[in-house]
Amino acid sequence: MSGEAFSDAVIETLRGILPPSQEPIPLHQPSFKGSEWTYVKECLDTGWVSSAGKFVDRFEKELSEYTTSPFAVACCNGTAALHICLLLSEVERGDEVLLPALTFVATANAVSYCGAIPHFVDSEERTLGVDPEKLLKHLSEIAEVRGNECFNRKTGRRIRALVAMHTFGCPVDLDPIAEICQRFKIHLIEDAAESLGSTYKGRHTGNIGRVSALSFNGNKIITTGGGGAVLTADKKLAEKAKHLTTTAKSPHPYLFNHDELGYNYRMPNINAALGCAQLEQIDGFLAAKRLLASKYEKIFSGLQGLKVFTPPTWAKSNFWLNTVILDHTHTQYRDEILKTANAAEILARPVWTLMHKLPMFKSAPRMDLSTAESLELRILNFPSSPSLVGEVSGNA
Repeated sequence: MSGEAFSDAVIETLRGILPPSQEPIPLHQPSFKGSEWTYVKECLDTGWVSSAGKFVDRFEKELSEYTTSPFAVACCNGTAALHICLLLSEVERGDEVLLPALTFVATANAVSYCGAIPHFVDSEERTLGVDPEKLLKHLSEIAEVRGNECFNRKTGRRIRALVAMHTFGCPVDLDPIAEICQRFKIHLIEDAAESLGSTYKGRHTGNIGRVSALSFNGNKIITTGGGGAVLTADKKLAEKAKHLTTTAKSPHPYLFNHDELGYNYRMPNINAALGCAQLEQIDGFLAAKRLLASKYEKIFSGLQGLKVFTPPTWAKSNFWLNTVILDHTHTQYRDEILKTANAAEILARPVWTLMHKLPMFKSAPRMDLSTAESLELRILNFPSSPSLVGEVSGNA
């Protein structure tokens, strides 16, 4: 089958899932059918629209309850949350931080905000996240533990943390990764920006790392417009997160005392109001997205040359983005599919450009990235909005 014929077959298969539309079908769009207007209007009516107000406290409490994380600290966006996670993990200028090359640029950017150096590791096709076997082999070759710290023998720099990202909502295999981090005295941070509603062996993502970051951007499972959160089980770290994100201002009724370098990273009340309304609907969003994912899996099962990505049995994904992986024999058809889909106003996307291929990170240390480099050429994301399957109720 030619590239054009295969691409046409993929698009025709997509049309069997996607409802007819006079407008472009986006990759992921938010749904506002709950109390969003009521809560946001309350902020406008009362004047509590900035970084103080009852909805911020409520959103943090309800987010903590939903994720089962003892503490949640709301931030202005997911990148800010991840930056704070790195600071809480004692990442300092000149340190190295391990992270997958297959990730969104914000993961690597946050490391750079600390003056640290990204150190890229490979992913596995089973989860699309950090490959624990290859990571262990790599660290066994280049890392040396001195006391309670890990150092890269080749660069002489301290390896302070590993950021494990849950790609497209699929949980990475956290248990062996956590064991590796413990063995090499490295802090584990979960980049859970895409995985709200996903569970690893029955536990919500974000509960195994020392700290974790969530995102509520407009294209995420729930949105606050722009927003994120830090999750942690450590009360002191949670208090530190709230302090750092509030410009490190010491509590006082009217004096402006700041005791360290802080950041204006707090989530505004009006955004938190939106988040509270969205969180009330999350079970319906997740049920719809899982139904849509099952439809993708079923309808593409008869088309040779690709497979729909499905998580391992121990993982329950939120299916943030539905993902198709081309066979190695069909890699050359990726761009034709993307071109055809977008021409048909089906806004399919490739995976992100790998981090070590970006100009600002091309000289960063890295291990063998052969799996990530293969996946980069074969991954396609297709429309994943919960509205594509209509209203779905029930327990997700």
